[in-house]
Amino acid sequence: MGNILFLAHRVPYPPDRGDKIRSYHLLRHLAARGRVDLVAFADDPRDMHRPELAGLTASRTIVRRSKSQAVVGVQALASGRPLSLTAFDDAAMRRAVGELLARERIETVFVFSGQMAQYLPADLQARVIMDFVDVDSAKFAAYASATSGPMRWLYRREARLLQGFEQAIAARADANLFVSDAEAGLFRGNTGAERVHAIENGIDTVLFDPAAAFERVDAGPALIVFTGQMDYRPNIDAVTWFAEDILPRVRASHPDARFAIVGRNPGETVKALARQPGVIVTGEVADVRGWLAAAAVVVAPLKLARGIQNKVLEAMAMARPVVASSAAAEGIDHGGTITVGATAADLVEAVTLMLSDRASAAELGQDARARVIARYGWDARLAPLDALLGLPAAMGEAA
Repeated sequence: MGNILFLAHRVPYPPDRGDKIRSYHLLRHLAARGRVDLVAFADDPRDMHRPELAGLTASRTIVRRSKSQAVVGVQALASGRPLSLTAFDDAAMRRAVGELLARERIETVFVFSGQMAQYLPADLQARVIMDFVDVDSAKFAAYASATSGPMRWLYRREARLLQGFEQAIAARADANLFVSDAEAGLFRGNTGAERVHAIENGIDTVLFDPAAAFERVDAGPALIVFTGQMDYRPNIDAVTWFAEDILPRVRASHPDARFAIVGRNPGETVKALARQPGVIVTGEVADVRGWLAAAAVVVAPLKLARGIQNKVLEAMAMARPVVASSAAAEGIDHGGTITVGATAADLVEAVTLMLSDRASAAELGQDARARVIARYGWDARLAPLDALLGLPAAMGEAA
């Protein structure tokens, strides 16, 4: 691929949330095969300087993103553009991309996430690889169907405008990547796009290993754990549903059951759940593995989910019994090693069973880890990218 420009809507390090896990491993994969210049946004001041990326990249240009939601709303409505693109529209980023393309002979631009496609110059001669990850327009359409009033209109507007943008970018790109066959098929059906491919997420089964060295957590024998970025609406809806509708029914037969919501940036809605019996809200933790290892069962009760859920793969790799909603399990080839439920009653029954029969739950967890090792190692998941793009063999192990 020669020189590669990697555009990302968040600095791909540390790999501690869904999008950054995928972008980090893609960056690492490409860095073993060519020279990579990284240009990315940082919405966390700690991400402005990540020396860990020096071994993967020839240069790093990081632009701080701090545009408020109010400003985004006004600008988007005034310009007729999607909110999602307006939030990431930045003059400094445009200059950074332009200067790098003028300075370096870039042969391939790898665009991670649809928001960054707006920085592709109209006269760009390089190959473009577009990783949409998920179908964002479909996500907003789903939000609209579950909302009423002004927000319904806003979400419908976002879905319509984003789909038009996605369709235009897909027509321009040499390859369009999605995280699962389901997302790829949905995109083809919605847009009629060509050159659409699924490159699935993987999991680091050495890092996420119950036998690895990490700080353990002692939170009781009947701990139920959810992990995720807690300012993300599907996660907020999921934990609210579980805490209010499912946990009380589980505690009716297991009064010692506790539900830990583990993840950074919980808002007031999530923090308020800690006032309910048996609910713990941790906020950001240094290492999620301690909480996963302590869990009697890990839950993923998402009502809306796009692509492959890293939280489910991580729990499986940690040999934990997993109870997931149908949406959260979609796209994961689990081979029956996790329990899937469509309704609150299904999830209550499954979690209760896991807490009642610890031996069977432990066996299911071991089967889940074996499944992940066989199916979801990152090298195996990203191997199709090489064949798809005609990449040479890796030049050596990336740092």
